[in-house]
Amino acid sequence: MTRTSPRPLRWRSAPAARKAEAGSRAGRRIRAWRLFALAALALCACERETRYFEPPTKAVSPPPIRMSELQPGAISTDTALVQRYEENAYALSEGKRLFGWYNCSGCHANGGGDKGPALMDGVWIYGSEPANIYATIVEGRPNGMPSFGGHIPDNEVWELVAYVRSLSGLVSSQAAPNRSDTMHVKKPESNVDEQKPVVAAPSGASERP
Repeated sequence: MTRTSPRPLRWRSAPAARKAEAGSRAGRRIRAWRLFALAALALCACERETRYFEPPTKAVSPPPIRMSELQPGAISTDTALVQRYEENAYALSEGKRLFGWYNCSGCHANGGGDKGPALMDGVWIYGSEPANIYATIVEGRPNGMPSFGGHIPDNEVWELVAYVRSLSGLVSSQAAPNRSDTMHVKKPESNVDEQKPVVAAPSGASERP
C-alpha cells in the first residue's frame, strides 16, 4: 500500500493576498447592488402587474358627477380607483379585451369614431373624468348610447373606463396596452399622445346654455 504525499502548500505573498481579498470584497459589493436593483425593479412593477382576481359584482349606482366648476371648497378625488385601474397594466388590458367583447367598436370603430363619437381625440361631450365615462356606460346617453347598467359587472365597467381614457392618452403610458396581435389599425395605446380634454355639445344640440 502506497501513501500519496500531500500537496505542497502554496503561500501567497502579502500584496497578492490583499489584492485577492479586495477583489472578493468588490465582487460581493457588486452582487449586493445587483440584488438591490432587482428588488427595486420588482417593487416598482408590483402595482403595474397586480392581478385582481375577484368574483363578478353587480353594477352599483355611479358616484356623484359634478356638472359645474363652482365648488364650495376643495374637490376630493378617489385616487384608489385611479391606481387600481388606470395605473395597472392588467386592468387596462382587460378593458381592451372587454371593449372588443362588448362590441364597442361597432359604434366607436376602435376609438376613431363611426356611429358613435371618437374616443381618441380631446373632444368629450359628457366629460373626460372617470366618473363621467362610468355614468355614460352605466346610464347611457341620448342619440344611441345604450345603458349597460345591471348588465356588466361593476369592476368590468371601471376596466372599460380606464381603457377608454387610454385611447386619448389620459392614463399612464407605462401601464397602457401595447400593440395588438391582430391587424395594426392604430397606434398602440402606450404610444398615444395625451389629448387635452375639451367639452363639446352633443350632435344636433344647441351650444347655448
